[in-house]
Amino acid sequence: MSKQKVAIVGGGLAGSEAAWQLARLGISSNLYEMRPSINTPAHKTSLLAELVCSNSFRSDDDANNAVGQLHWEMRAADGLIISTGDKSRIPAGSAMAVDRMKFSASVTEIIKSNSLISIIQKEITDLKQLKEDHVIIASGPLTSNKLAQSLIELTGSKNLYFYDAIAPTIYSDSIDYASTWFQSRYDKGDTVEEKEAYLNCPMTKDEYYEFVSQICESDTADFNNWETDVPFFSGCLPIEVMASRGRDTLRFGPMKPVGLTNPKNEIKPYAVVQLRKENIEGTLFNIVGFQTKIRHSRQAEILRSIRGLQNARFARLGGIHKNTFLNSPDILDGHFQLKSYPKISLAGQITGVEGYVESAAIGLLVGRIVGAKILGREIVLPPPNTALGALAHHLITQNNDFQPMNINFGLFKSTVSDFKGRKNRRERYSAYTIIAKSSFQSWLQAGSVFREAL
Repeated sequence: MSKQKVAIVGGGLAGSEAAWQLARLGISSNLYEMRPSINTPAHKTSLLAELVCSNSFRSDDDANNAVGQLHWEMRAADGLIISTGDKSRIPAGSAMAVDRMKFSASVTEIIKSNSLISIIQKEITDLKQLKEDHVIIASGPLTSNKLAQSLIELTGSKNLYFYDAIAPTIYSDSIDYASTWFQSRYDKGDTVEEKEAYLNCPMTKDEYYEFVSQICESDTADFNNWETDVPFFSGCLPIEVMASRGRDTLRFGPMKPVGLTNPKNEIKPYAVVQLRKENIEGTLFNIVGFQTKIRHSRQAEILRSIRGLQNARFARLGGIHKNTFLNSPDILDGHFQLKSYPKISLAGQITGVEGYVESAAIGLLVGRIVGAKILGREIVLPPPNTALGALAHHLITQNNDFQPMNINFGLFKSTVSDFKGRKNRRERYSAYTIIAKSSFQSWLQAGSVFREAL
């Protein structure tokens, strides 16, 4: 067991993962979490690793999808977040969705029961006051103003913002199932539950365009003065922003009717609203892709115009919150340490990754990097032709227009020869994941600080 101790600021997905990875190396940490004494605009509980915006970890297809490949790599690296997610799964077709409360409660219990991790419920406002040997900042997109200011002072870098929106959640016993049906797009999934993981609410052409008109004419939530010029993250646009870009944008986005067949009506729906279970019991459903900042009174009225939701009762209406990220390529070295203050490393969404899986993955990587440093091991990043390596290199490679990024095949670094004979997109995606799996396994075997330390 190492005598050095690590301070981890933030008990979200990245912070919990980093603490877990360090503990596996015999390295103790103090995990600082300001909730519940100080709340955020989006969190609802005092649990670690609370899922705020959605209960989905997105695609679990590790053969043809970059997110699924990142899942695979996190499982191969014995990640806490992905393994707990697997144990908290609920049917979602080819996607990975979890029971949010069970997931967060499980992560909290695992962290609490680990003797090498101490949870300290306290807001950190001045990073220089931390006395631990190493510090990992994993405070996430809802970093407090005081902590953000401390980071700015250390780095000389201006912190950046974008908006993130939250989708509404509905009580399942308030849904009218007579005109809806259960089906995953293209019947994806290995079991009946997975093939029927989504509740589909159909719309005719007239119903769809009337719905879009209501959205475009709706009142949206007020912004504070300092918020008026902050952009939205492109991967999580509110429905009213999408609708404003064209009447058919939603129909080619979250409301696309493809891959679905309504057994109750021979006429193909013009658009479809999909709902997905929030928990194992199926008492709650969220509206997929329906992030919104429409005022609550008007929002409920519009959503109840959807067929099947006319009597909907809402456990939570859609909302919006500010996300914070830093210009990582400017302030981080190749090991995710601050160039100006190497004792401090950054992890998770504050580095400029977007999404639950990406945040946890960077927490996993930084936990391993700091652990290797403490143990005197060589630090080698995963190759950029792996999902984790591609994401990491995006964060440390100089970029004049740095923006938050989900994992995608566009970030993978491969050679032309890797795709020789691959004629279509599916074949190319398959090539990406085959190469990534082999490369990631080689990285794990060659640089496994865990194999040497345990």
